[in-house]
Amino acid sequence: MSGGLSERIQKERDRAGGLGSVQQAVRYLNQDFQNLKEECLLNSTLFEDPAFPAESTSLGFKELGPLSSKTQGVEWKRPTELTPDPQFIVGGATRTDICQGALGDCWLLAAIGSLTLNERLLHRVVPHGQTFNPQYAGIFHFQFWQFGEWVDIVIDDRLPVKDGELMFVHSAEGSEFWSALLEKAYAKLNGSYEALSGGSTTEGFEDFTGGVSEMYELKKAPRDLHRIITKALERGSLLGCSIDITSAFDMEAITFKKLVKGHAYSVTGLRQVEYRGRKERLIRIRNPWGQVEWTGAWSDSSSEWNNIDSAEKDDMLCKMEDGEFWMSFQEFLRQFSRLEICNLTPDALSQESTSFWTTATFEGSWRRGSTAGGCRNHPNTFWINPQYKISLLEEDDDPEDDEAACSFLVALMQKDRRRFRRQGQDMHTIGFAIYEIPEEYRGAPSIHMKKDFFLRQSSCARSDSFINLREVSTRLRLPPGEYLIVPSTFEPSREADFVLRVFTEKQSETEDMDNNVVANMDEEEEVSESDIDDSFRSMFAQLSGNDMEISVPELRTILNRVVSKHRDLQTDGFSLESCRAMVCLMDKDGSARLGLLEFQVLWNKIRKWLGIFREFDLDKSGSMNSYEMRLAMENGGFKLNNKLYQMLVARYADNEIIDFDNFICCLVKLETMFRTFQGLDQDKTGTVEINIMEWLLVTMCS
Repeated sequence: MSGGLSERIQKERDRAGGLGSVQQAVRYLNQDFQNLKEECLLNSTLFEDPAFPAESTSLGFKELGPLSSKTQGVEWKRPTELTPDPQFIVGGATRTDICQGALGDCWLLAAIGSLTLNERLLHRVVPHGQTFNPQYAGIFHFQFWQFGEWVDIVIDDRLPVKDGELMFVHSAEGSEFWSALLEKAYAKLNGSYEALSGGSTTEGFEDFTGGVSEMYELKKAPRDLHRIITKALERGSLLGCSIDITSAFDMEAITFKKLVKGHAYSVTGLRQVEYRGRKERLIRIRNPWGQVEWTGAWSDSSSEWNNIDSAEKDDMLCKMEDGEFWMSFQEFLRQFSRLEICNLTPDALSQESTSFWTTATFEGSWRRGSTAGGCRNHPNTFWINPQYKISLLEEDDDPEDDEAACSFLVALMQKDRRRFRRQGQDMHTIGFAIYEIPEEYRGAPSIHMKKDFFLRQSSCARSDSFINLREVSTRLRLPPGEYLIVPSTFEPSREADFVLRVFTEKQSETEDMDNNVVANMDEEEEVSESDIDDSFRSMFAQLSGNDMEISVPELRTILNRVVSKHRDLQTDGFSLESCRAMVCLMDKDGSARLGLLEFQVLWNKIRKWLGIFREFDLDKSGSMNSYEMRLAMENGGFKLNNKLYQMLVARYADNEIIDFDNFICCLVKLETMFRTFQGLDQDKTGTVEINIMEWLLVTMCS
């Protein structure tokens, strides 16, 4: 087993033990903040980060690449070299600590700005107790949520400076550095500063909270948007709204009723009041700037307040912060363009929260030939995509109509795409489809649905669109029942890792619809001397020579001679390695040779496997594509999961094509490994314990 494979297995075990949770963040690149800091203090040195060096490669690769005019004359300086008394945070983190520099990451800064409104969330990202004195060692750390786990990022405090000024994020008054250092940590996580250029605020929201975002265009808002907002506020979600700009001149332009275009507002409340004999729905908005407030109906001093109950008026107006204001919900829909909601997971909410989503997270990957099937437009391969089951058990408390329905949110996120920009790659176009699971499959054990199922069934829901964003999320309402979620790229054979998250309002159950690993192999064939016909016996005598046993080289000669006569089979011949594996499978006495009876059993297996190969070589090309191989292996008794199929395709396929000799080698390997395991698992517990010698014998001989 390679080191990489053992590391992957260990990582899964660590995650099952809680690594990656809020309480136990993963150390990024295995850098331990506490140990590194203590080492620097002990040696009286300032930390220099070898993983994100103070040089041009950390700035970028194109616009900020080493040959770019923008990076000429850049120096890297510590805050202690820039100001006589640098501070980490002064008087709490505020919006004025975040001024944009020469990088198009305003999406990130808007998210950092929203973070400053929630101290509890801020201190998860920006750990307490960091300072430039005492115990200063030029080292800081920050924590971000990344694709299903929390990661602790260590940085040194050397910041890029040009003409004496910080190039990127800086504070308004110049001596406060938490925001510049946080941006550097985020740049390190994504590979460079330039990788942060362009994005949406929701991406920052999610990486700072671990939440899942959704976005609504208010011109076509769903009719139950007020209900969605109410529930989001009850759950402590972050809500932001903004007014689109139509040109650069509009940016932060103020409308005649004092709303600011292109500016991020927060939604902080929703109430219904009795107004002139009818119900009026009001929404409370906050401008982080503090000063500029709405002056239309329901603003602080407007006459509408005189027509509602005075106690209610006092309650609604006395708790207002500077910059907060009420407006009618209908006016909100007219004036604002967009609403973004970041729904928080239970671990991000305060203890007082009485309501929260039930969440499930799955990690998966699309790999050419095994799990990258593309969208429904590609029926031959769509079924090979990963599949996940969700059982919606309880309908909502307050359905909008007479039909019982369950609200849930599905979010599909592709991983690490910013990091690949340096190689000229970008986001894939992604989406998902949802199918109702028919009665006959309900409650059945995990089973990966095949092509025929998707040809017969239409999807009952899907993502709003396939789009090249980091994340696609859609809020849905479906009747209680069992459903299958199939995430995919738009085109087949696009490779990426992904995280699929399902948030449900009420109780639900989710599971990966990956096959349980099963081998239904025939009982070991018992062959006696009397079963062997004369023609086979004379062939064996002729092939085996005087010792009446077939060695590995002799087996190779025999098989290649036989296969060459089958003109319909595509093969470049059996290798010595594959013949050695066959001998190992059949060799009962450890001689590394096959006697007559052992050779007869192997011959019977090869004939059986040849029949399966021909049956599933659907286009009669003499070879198989990787999804034909998957069906053929199931027919041969091997039901494997996605991870194993990915490994087998990587090992035995060439450009997603498997020829006959590789197909046989794959089945030999599988049968050997399964039979070895079953032989060691005498009590049928599904686990075995072996020592190092036994482990080496198993892995070296199979």
